[in-house]
Amino acid sequence: MVKERVEVIVPATTANLGPGFDCMGAALQLYNHFQFREIPAGLSIHYRGSDPISQGKDNLVYRAFCRAFELLDKPVPGVEIEITLNVPLARGLGSSATAIVGGLLGANALGSLNLASETLLQLAIVLEGHPDNVVPALQGGCQLCVQGQQGQWVFCPVEWHERIGIVAAVPNFKLSTQAAREILPKSVSLADTVFSSSHLGLLIRSLQSGRVDWLRVALQDRLHQPARMELIPGFKAVQEAALAAGAYGVVISGAGPTLLAFCAPEEREGVGAAMVSAWAQLGIEAEAKPLSLDWQGGRVIIHSRDEELSER
Repeated sequence: MVKERVEVIVPATTANLGPGFDCMGAALQLYNHFQFREIPAGLSIHYRGSDPISQGKDNLVYRAFCRAFELLDKPVPGVEIEITLNVPLARGLGSSATAIVGGLLGANALGSLNLASETLLQLAIVLEGHPDNVVPALQGGCQLCVQGQQGQWVFCPVEWHERIGIVAAVPNFKLSTQAAREILPKSVSLADTVFSSSHLGLLIRSLQSGRVDWLRVALQDRLHQPARMELIPGFKAVQEAALAAGAYGVVISGAGPTLLAFCAPEEREGVGAAMVSAWAQLGIEAEAKPLSLDWQGGRVIIHSRDEELSER
């Protein structure tokens, strides 16, 4: 089969989940699509979506695409990339992780590089700087990412009970990851460290068991959310509205400003509407997205030349 076009589908992700700062994330059923086609030379990027992106060599999808070839000391081919954006940029839903994973999977398939999944994971982490978004984007599900003393990574899937639903409230303003990192404290107390580790353990058990009484406590955090909520106008009002509508808890999705509410699956619509309404009262437009976990992760579809001809 002669490859004519490689299609890559990558899920959005939500990272941290409260106390899982920089080590835990989950893939969501919201997707960016990337198509790669080899051309004689150069680079051509086209995109569909409301947020503008670079169409030059600094485009993150292309940078990841090139990195896969560079690892094997192979020349980077000319490529046409078509990008369909459904994951909003700079909102805390892993848009950069979708670009990195999309570029790596596209290069691996189009160039027949045969890079192992573990190698792709390591490349993605280096490009992103931390694992909590790229690992679930590649592997799907909820993932705990732990680095050993020698620098090696261990990835542990976390079970997610079917009675725990989520809804993302996405406001119409952006928040840069850099700004969200710069506001973090440079050190934390021993008491806050113990608080964080105990709550992360409880979060994992509550997600596995579906114990919502545990979950209400587990979602509390002292590492990143107290500082970052100051960057999100209306955080308290939206949080209180979600809890009043039946949510078990509300966390910042990734670096924000998207807020993620945990609730019973049948309560997602009502909780989302309450969050949107709370922001609206402050003059801020937002969209509620009731979401489920994606369990497959990034996937590749190879279209042959024969298929292309038959479509035409």
